Amino acid sequence: MSSDESPHTSLSRRAIIAAAPAAAAAGLAATASPASAAPSGPRSGAVLSWYDTTVDTVAAAGATAQVTNSRTWAIAWLAAARAVKRVPFGVDERHYREAALAGAVHRTLVTIAPTRVAELDAALGKALKRIPLGKARRKGLSTGAAKADALLAEREGDGLDPASVNPPYTPPAPAPGVWQPTPPAFGPGQQAGTRFAVPFALDSADQFRLDPPPALGSEAYRADVEELYVYGGLASTERTQEQTDVAQFWYGSSFVLYTPVLRAALEHHRGSLRDQVELVALFHVASVDTQIATSDSKYAHLWWRPVTAIAGPVDDGDPQTVPDPDWEPLHVTPSHPDYPSGHNTYSGSAEEVLTQLVGDGPGAAFTIPSPSAPGVTRTYTTWHPLTTENIDARVWSGIHSRAADLAGVELSRTVAAYVLTRAGDLID
Repeated sequence: MSSDESPHTSLSRRAIIAAAPAAAAAGLAATASPASAAPSGPRSGAVLSWYDTTVDTVAAAGATAQVTNSRTWAIAWLAAARAVKRVPFGVDERHYREAALAGAVHRTLVTIAPTRVAELDAALGKALKRIPLGKARRKGLSTGAAKADALLAEREGDGLDPASVNPPYTPPAPAPGVWQPTPPAFGPGQQAGTRFAVPFALDSADQFRLDPPPALGSEAYRADVEELYVYGGLASTERTQEQTDVAQFWYGSSFVLYTPVLRAALEHHRGSLRDQVELVALFHVASVDTQIATSDSKYAHLWWRPVTAIAGPVDDGDPQTVPDPDWEPLHVTPSHPDYPSGHNTYSGSAEEVLTQLVGDGPGAAFTIPSPSAPGVTRTYTTWHPLTTENIDARVWSGIHSRAADLAGVELSRTVAAYVLTRAGDLID
């Protein structure tokens, strides 16, 4: 590394058609094989290398709040997208863009995760060995670092740090339909502060606020409660083993579950380095803004969780929905309101971005693991089955109403689509 290369110093719609065409049908087979994808076809070694470095950095030195980690990805890769957008006259395009990517991601990660400096410097050194010394490398590295510094300064105090995301929250008084802390921990409401964070692209957190959930006593509400009671209980005799397996697989963090999904899109991507960097950036920008919008709708409607609706001490006043204090959900209920489902807002956002920028799927089968089902993998060929499984899984887990799941997908696809319309401004 030369002395002037110290590591411490719009999306256009062309990307929509840049990737491989989608496979015709989805594969849904779950296996017990080790977690891995089976990639084939063209890929960018530089993009995948920095993708994996980001994964490792967040895994080792990430924050306690999922949205904070999404922010790390969004800043690192949006800075990279800005850095690789234009190539100075007279330099090698590939060399410049690989150096700019390295400079942006490295600078962002060493700033946010300083305990990983040694590993990140090693990753940078390895990346620069593939780029010849010269003007392209020097300018690319400098531009990448500068774009990262500028975006980090722009996002300073954006309200996405863990303390701001999870401030002290006092729940409202118990009442029919109103969220209350849930067993067994009866913990405080989580993610209540995310709604006050600064979005990347949205005009405000409530820009696409959802309409209220189905009213108590409505046929839709009764159907949701009945489905949860029959299929979502710990002692359910109607839920099949396959349904239980799906619920267990998707119970884990969506942030973790979708990391290999986006990687599969990159592994089979046939676009340029610029297209691939923009895909990663917009995926995570949309995810952050979706999580902000999700928090807004959750805490605007404060809808109770299934365990409170079915087994809680407050009766909903409807003689057709008889409480059962002995009912327990299959899985422990997360500590925030039901509507909309955060897992499904992550799924919907991911599907919308991937579908618009890649197609219905990556063009080949891909396999993903789950943090909540060690040793188990599931294989797919298109994006949509992941969303449909996630919708069902939260019902079969007994932790979300179907209305909350469907609303989550609706909200997130709307937010993600809006983010993509703002891509040019974000990346400029």
